[in-house]
Amino acid sequence: MSKDVLAQQERAYAIWAKFYDAVYRRLLAPFQRRTALNAARVGPRILEIGAGTGLVLRYYPAGTEVIATDLSVAMLKKASDKVAEEGLSQVAGIVAMDACRLAFLDATFDAVTVPFVITLVPDPEGALDEIARVLKPGGEIIIASRFGAETGFQASVEAALGPAMKKIGWSSDFRLSRVTKWAEKRGDVSLVDVWSPFFFKVVRFAKH
Repeated sequence: MSKDVLAQQERAYAIWAKFYDAVYRRLLAPFQRRTALNAARVGPRILEIGAGTGLVLRYYPAGTEVIATDLSVAMLKKASDKVAEEGLSQVAGIVAMDACRLAFLDATFDAVTVPFVITLVPDPEGALDEIARVLKPGGEIIIASRFGAETGFQASVEAALGPAMKKIGWSSDFRLSRVTKWAEKRGDVSLVDVWSPFFFKVVRFAKH
């Protein structure tokens, strides 16, 4: 992955760290909660990719052991403050890390959560391969995101806006089919469920 791309993302996230909670805390809460609880049902050892300011961390129940990672040190400072202020003992560690280069052994985690970040990763398939590597057989990948339209006028508009959106740390044109095609190509990961009451989705994949 290009260092320039990573640096651009870090700059965008450093700016967003100041405003992220105010914008997204209430809007995304139902999807954050469902993501965390789905992961906890699979097993206690959980890796969170793209933890950001730590909005999801409070929803992991007691008895889980969560490692939270993100590319942005500025975002993770906010997450660390939440862990301390709210006494989130389920958070076992917070680590700055590139999703495409996870510093964990194979088959380490029962579940990996990817809340509202996969559409922004410069190499999502590479990140998903790393996620699958550190996931135990029988484990699940739980992705929460807003995905773009697959076809039609909306898809065309979202594709046109895509480059501009990425510069400010958003995404408009990433489609769920990109992730399902990745899973089909691998063969050892399959789609389990898509929960989408409105606008956003929580998507579960199982590793065989």
